[in-house]
Amino acid sequence: MTTKKPYIISLLVVFLSIYGLAQATLPTAVGNQPVPSLAPILEQVTPAVVNINTRSVQYVRNSRNEFYRWFYGLPSAPQERVSQSLGSGVIVDAKQGYILTNHHVVKGADDISVVLHDGRTYSAELIGSDDGTDVAVIKIEADNLTALSLADSRQLKVGDFVVAVGNPFGLGQTVTSGIVSALGRTSLQGLGYQNFIQTDASINPGNSGGALINLNGALVGINTAIFSPSGGNVGIGFAIPSTLAQRMMDQLIEYGEVRRGSLGLSVQNITEQLARAFDVTQKHGVIITNVDPDSPAMRAGLKSGDIIIKLNGDKINNQQQFKNFEGLLPLNSAVLIDYLRDNKTLKTATEITDNDRNELSGHELHPLLKGTTLRNLPMKYRQQYQGVLVDTVTRDTSAWELGLRAGDLITAVDKQDIATLKQMTVRMNNNPSPLLNIYRNGRNYLLVLE
Repeated sequence: MTTKKPYIISLLVVFLSIYGLAQATLPTAVGNQPVPSLAPILEQVTPAVVNINTRSVQYVRNSRNEFYRWFYGLPSAPQERVSQSLGSGVIVDAKQGYILTNHHVVKGADDISVVLHDGRTYSAELIGSDDGTDVAVIKIEADNLTALSLADSRQLKVGDFVVAVGNPFGLGQTVTSGIVSALGRTSLQGLGYQNFIQTDASINPGNSGGALINLNGALVGINTAIFSPSGGNVGIGFAIPSTLAQRMMDQLIEYGEVRRGSLGLSVQNITEQLARAFDVTQKHGVIITNVDPDSPAMRAGLKSGDIIIKLNGDKINNQQQFKNFEGLLPLNSAVLIDYLRDNKTLKTATEITDNDRNELSGHELHPLLKGTTLRNLPMKYRQQYQGVLVDTVTRDTSAWELGLRAGDLITAVDKQDIATLKQMTVRMNNNPSPLLNIYRNGRNYLLVLE
């Protein structure tokens, strides 16, 4: 072993000398053209990408400690458990201090701090967050900020070069490059409404909320997820398109939440048996099984048995895709629907208004419902149940104190049955003390909001 060390060291010195020589002679230009570099673009972009640190506090009880406290007559007190996480964000409005990031980066955070590219650190305020699209907006009060302009992500093409900027593994700001591998990715497990850009630019944990930019230095996406058996980058990353992120951001800034609508119909996948029954050879699309009264679908003239094949030009292959695209439809704008009826391809149009919303915050209907999220009952439950679903209830709010819990079903208002949010809104309009019928675990309860 001792005789080989000098040989290894000398080889290493020779290798480093050769490497240093090669590096020193690396050309800066080919002919009269300079070697391409992303550095000029990144000098403009990186100040707009920030690191986000979050801190959340949970209070838990330790049964063993509780016994000793009881035995010695000490006061009971829960233990404090602190969780911290790291992520990234993109400044999109330098004047107002608005920063785009992911919902899962700031979810449940008690404290959010932002570290700028130049090292300045600020506390951030959560403006709004949307679990469905994984978009969140936070705000800082700071001067001399740099913001990124948002490109029209609908102009992206597979093969376009893109650059990802973020804070992987908490290492600090990191830049990776690649191409757009695919567009319109959907049906990914564990994620909400989907229309992702897929890229092979290296994205790792901590990149969430960071920027995906084009070669003009404009924002085309917010990095949000990876596909990986190991937890690290394998060249399959996903970003929320900037056009979708901007639409969500505008609603979060205006309302503090994202407001979604519904076409007001039930659908299911086309099976071989259904295809034979309706005498169609259609291989994709969803068949309408029910149309709600006074819904956008009814106003469009759709009927049970029609087969929807496109929404706003996007091809619909199955029920999951339909749910996904319906959830991303903007309110108060035209919806173009391609469908089949009697083996003829037809087109129609409708509009989802504010009155056709699929989900809303309870405080919009009554002050005592603050802390709840109400939604129309999902299609798969409508044959067995009827009513409006209490989707979430925040602890220590008026709704929580009244006894409402997630999973409750509001079946009637003032003794009048309801099946949709629209009906509930009409029944509760200008009523200061409505009577609610609540269904929970096979039992019915009455609740007066006063």
